[in-house]
Amino acid sequence: METWDAMRARRNVRQFTDQPVSDEALDRILEAGRRAPSAGNWQPWDLVLVTDRAQLAELAKVWQGARHVAGAAAAIAIVAPEPKDDRQSELLQYDLGQATYAMTIAAADLGVGTGHAAATDQAKARGVLGFPEGRFLAYLLSVGYPADKPLAVIHRLNRRPFDEVVHRGRW
Repeated sequence: METWDAMRARRNVRQFTDQPVSDEALDRILEAGRRAPSAGNWQPWDLVLVTDRAQLAELAKVWQGARHVAGAAAAIAIVAPEPKDDRQSELLQYDLGQATYAMTIAAADLGVGTGHAAATDQAKARGVLGFPEGRFLAYLLSVGYPADKPLAVIHRLNRRPFDEVVHRGRW
């Protein structure tokens, strides 16, 4: 798939088939996250790949909206350092968003679906993933093949009209 098509085909997937995602595809998705830009080349993320079914089921409990993780072929836990101040917190959220989106586009390019989730139960997350103190689970990305229909360019987009969103020169 071409990049522009991958961007237009990407959607949040919450139900997955039982088909595993190849190690090569998972590595490519992870590499996209690793290569994402960050403020001052900070690269504040660590990515924990989870494919074990029992571990996925436990990860799905870190937030009420993460249930889809249990049915995914894999999950990528995006772990970050605790921010030192408000400025670092703002940079961190932007940088993590860039890494997350890079992985979702890389996945869509391969025909692999993704769904993102937050995490509120940090103690549970730390117990499942084993990340050190001073770090937290920022986001989860479930990864797998969509159960409903393959990814394809979305032509009937549920978005505000272009001319309502885009302003040229001034509001």
